[in-house]
Amino acid sequence: MKKVSFLITAIALLSINSYAQTTTKMFNFGVKVGANYSNVYDSEGEKFNADGKYGLAVGVFASIPFGSVLGFQPEVLYSEKGFKATGSVLGSDYDLTRTTGYIDVPLLLAIKPAPVITILVGPQFSFLVNEKNSFTSTTASVQQEQTFKNDNVRKNTLCFTGGVDVNISNFVIGARAGWDVQNNNGDGTSVTPRYKNAWYQATIGFRFL
Repeated sequence: MKKVSFLITAIALLSINSYAQTTTKMFNFGVKVGANYSNVYDSEGEKFNADGKYGLAVGVFASIPFGSVLGFQPEVLYSEKGFKATGSVLGSDYDLTRTTGYIDVPLLLAIKPAPVITILVGPQFSFLVNEKNSFTSTTASVQQEQTFKNDNVRKNTLCFTGGVDVNISNFVIGARAGWDVQNNNGDGTSVTPRYKNAWYQATIGFRFL
């Protein structure tokens, strides 16, 4: 009887251990922090000169393998984008620095050609949560500032992103690039420059295995 009890206990412990290892291989998650270098471009070719700016990127990610090579990696990030620009509104030259804060939700296909390398590619949904403008003009007026701030801004934007993660033990060093598929203006009517975000991102993360 004691031998049977011992055998049952041993089998149960082995099963629990095996399940835990399988679960770890199937799913894990982590946190990451880093920086964006972002800029914009006018997709309709208007005269609009912009320079890039740096911003914060921080969030969480999960890894869901489908096998030894393919997987799925969803993420949720707070991501600062924006630009520095010069241009003309109503005949007046201006300088503008815009910082936009987004909640980015990348849904990425993960391809792992080697244990240390993960290639990531897929769509990203971005939700605008805040915006800050620093605006100066040669003949500044309330009307011009209101014109440039523009309430007709798309809040939810579809993007495309891709990059590479380098896996070193529990640490993940990532680099990727992305760009908007949609313009910033909601219904296409706007006196301000129509633009799409484009950015590079570098992060370091920690994966809880």
